[in-house]
Amino acid sequence: MQKLVIASNNPGKLREFQFLLQPLGIELFTQAQLGISDAEEPHVTFIENALAKARHVSRMCGLPALADDSGICVEALGGAPGVLSARYAGDNPKSDQRNNEKLLQDMQGATDRRAHYYCVLVLLHHADDPQPLIAEGEWHGEIAHEERGDGGFGYDPLFWLPELGKMSAELEHDQKHAISHRGKALRRLLQRIKTE
Repeated sequence: MQKLVIASNNPGKLREFQFLLQPLGIELFTQAQLGISDAEEPHVTFIENALAKARHVSRMCGLPALADDSGICVEALGGAPGVLSARYAGDNPKSDQRNNEKLLQDMQGATDRRAHYYCVLVLLHHADDPQPLIAEGEWHGEIAHEERGDGGFGYDPLFWLPELGKMSAELEHDQKHAISHRGKALRRLLQRIKTE
């Protein structure tokens, strides 16, 4: 595999993929570079949405595609925002700041602050690949009472890591990639690619 299209236009995710995939020497493209629109994400599970995104991009360009579907799952909210993490506060427009504000509002009075980020990666060699490579990762922490830090993206300013005494948004890139849900999933996927 010499070329791979990342089925995402999220700049934060793209930076993480480029950093983590760089050692493979694969030429990476984004779907935006190839003029490919976003896929529909109507499903209730991360894996179904990731498969839909990878199939859409691979079908449109004829190249292998890597899709990620990820989000934050909060215990006190029954797993929400879940697959709606990127648009928790609505689509017009999507906003990390508005999503964080809504999460804080919905968590008012909650004593159980446990949460985890979840990521599933799907790599298709072609659009009709019957054996997609799939890898998952989880990253456990808590939802803080207020935002802190200016790194990362999404819910990182609210994602408290008790064992480190820091927010995800306060971590250096290398430190985050070593322990994050996406970093874990990508390392598992790389192992699968190497054994093909």
